[in-house]
Amino acid sequence: MRDAWATGLPPGERGDDNAAVQGGAGRCVGGALISALTAAVGVLVPVAVGAPSASAARPAATQGSGTPGAVLAYGTPFHGSMGGQALNAPIVGMAATTTGGGYWEVASDGGIFSFGTAPFAGSAGGTLQAAAPVVGMARAAAGGYWLVEGSPLAGKVVTLDPGHNGGNAAHPTIVNQLVWDGTGYETCDTTGTATDGGYPEYEFNLNVALAAAADLRAEGATVVLTRTTSTGVGPCVPVRAAIGNDAHSAAAVSIHADGGPPGGRGFAVLEPVADGINNAIVGPSATLAVDLRNEFQAVTNEPPSTYDGVDGIQPRTDLGGLNLSTVPKVLIECANMRNATDAALVVDPGWQQLAAKGIAAGITAFLTGTP
Repeated sequence: MRDAWATGLPPGERGDDNAAVQGGAGRCVGGALISALTAAVGVLVPVAVGAPSASAARPAATQGSGTPGAVLAYGTPFHGSMGGQALNAPIVGMAATTTGGGYWEVASDGGIFSFGTAPFAGSAGGTLQAAAPVVGMARAAAGGYWLVEGSPLAGKVVTLDPGHNGGNAAHPTIVNQLVWDGTGYETCDTTGTATDGGYPEYEFNLNVALAAAADLRAEGATVVLTRTTSTGVGPCVPVRAAIGNDAHSAAAVSIHADGGPPGGRGFAVLEPVADGINNAIVGPSATLAVDLRNEFQAVTNEPPSTYDGVDGIQPRTDLGGLNLSTVPKVLIECANMRNATDAALVVDPGWQQLAAKGIAAGITAFLTGTP
């Protein structure tokens, strides 16, 4: 958890915009009313003391019942809700007045929506924005309320897959075995590439993955790594995909550096193409690819590849890690290790940290919907 916002100011004192809720049942204040609520938010169900149980009673008439932000009232008046309304951020909590004559709903951007007699006392939406997603609110007995910020990636699982491994070259019988990749057969793994000076890709991949994992964990994410050292072999491509799938990852990224033509430089994000197994994740993976491309370029100043893909993105049908994924997944080639300019970057620990920050920023943008 991060900060709590104490709000006890008169309406409008924080510069928020007021807008009428459907049917005039309440007032919504904070973020502008634009596109969709996320499906991850559950319906909020207040149950009055002494009221029949939810299994024995039907709720009072509501608006938008069955949609995120809907309020179901049992044994207590219904004053309105944001159910069925288009918002710029999901509803994440509510609090009631001491008399029960009204209540507030709060969105993750800190916008406050007041219903019935609940007074608006300020919000973290509009011009004064919360630095991190709001995760809940509580009423103050003397008036006003508190909003609490949480970690932006709390509850999210991310899988990072640093490509190749340090022991692969010494175990050709393992890494060269053929494995099913969703559309055909490919080798279990490869040794990866290296700079002309001999710096190995597998070492770069792991350094960047570990640094990105630290950044993502600082944002509240649970991070799963397909390997944590460079002394092993593999794992094979299908196992790498299964690790992300079994973790029910919200996003997965394979981290590599390319061994392209010496005259070409830049990064490329490789995205999946539908093959049956991965059909459901092709759309979100394309969004992840764009977010990762944008943030990686902005953070590292590395140009999109001059030889692979278009504007930094390349669809691929031949990569088992993408073909076998059932979670949104892409692969990033951070730079071309065979290019002299890029080679000087990938061996630099400072640039490795930048690459990690760019990857973490891209994943965060994808998971929070903030371009």
